[in-house]
Amino acid sequence: MIEIGAQAHLSHPRDRVWRALTDPHLLARWFTETGTVTQTAGGLLLHTAGLPGFTAAVDAQVTERREPELLVLRCQEGDRRTLLTCTITPTAEGCQLTVRETTEPGTWSTEDRDRRERYYQQALTGRLPAILDWLAFQQVDLRRAVGRPTAQLPVIAPADDTRAATRRRVALIAAAAVAALAAGAAVWALLPGTPEHTAGPDPLLAPPGAATPTSRPPRATPGSRSTRGAEPTTARPSRTRTATPPPTRTGATPATAAVTARYETTATRIFGYTGEVALDNAGATTARNWTVVLTLSDGGRVSRATGADWRQDGRSVTFTGAPVPAGRSRTFTFDVRDPDPRAKAPESCTVGDDPCAGL
Repeated sequence: MIEIGAQAHLSHPRDRVWRALTDPHLLARWFTETGTVTQTAGGLLLHTAGLPGFTAAVDAQVTERREPELLVLRCQEGDRRTLLTCTITPTAEGCQLTVRETTEPGTWSTEDRDRRERYYQQALTGRLPAILDWLAFQQVDLRRAVGRPTAQLPVIAPADDTRAATRRRVALIAAAAVAALAAGAAVWALLPGTPEHTAGPDPLLAPPGAATPTSRPPRATPGSRSTRGAEPTTARPSRTRTATPPPTRTGATPATAAVTARYETTATRIFGYTGEVALDNAGATTARNWTVVLTLSDGGRVSRATGADWRQDGRSVTFTGAPVPAGRSRTFTFDVRDPDPRAKAPESCTVGDDPCAGL
């Protein structure tokens, strides 16, 4: 028995992922690429002939269904019969979708198996998140299009004998509002004007002892000497000896780690993308304290990262992680959700003070 497996971490609720798995129209958009899925009496007919790892269309019959966590299909593809299991597990950020396919009986060639597994992984991490983002947007947009308010209050027309009273109340309210505005304008006119701010350094930012444009010399008191004609005092040089650095020893200096970074967008969605950063240490020592800083577009948020620790402050995201040995490389990936469908990469990427290649 040969098993094929793929999984994806999705920032969407399970019920939305379940709909993308079971709705033939949505399934056709993200899984078959041909856009064709036919619903049959007992299941679905997936037109997968010609796709990587597939040799014919797949007739899928549902054998177990537990919404929204488990879907099991028995698939017939030509002479090959397989069992396809889809499991949806909740996570803190959404859910994890795991797909496993086993032959019963039958086999794949090594090449077909690898191509089929890669196709599953690409569909789950690339096209499925894009459809889920699109579906989330459509759900919000459809609710707005319907235009039904959450609660409707009955409108009761006033009787003839109450209309006059209503008009009198409206007139009184309007008169009170006009009087309040007039009183406010009168008080505003009596307020002293705000002094103009003169250009100059901020006194709060000036160093201690520094004169500011608004500072004045102290006034002489009857018991004190006049300061007129007094010579300005000058600061005397300090007699304290300053420590001089020890002489530098001549000879070979220790080698430092030289870390460079390469950025690549590995998957795109309608409202986000997946990025990958590869760190290369060409130096002679281990790089222990490397830092990669990304600048995202407005509204962009990192939802998950693998291979590095991260923190986000506004548009800036800082990644740190395990040391990179000398002459070796280390890679980390991250998912970004962005409301702008045109955003498919960060605006900038730096490692230390150097820009990342490929961006």
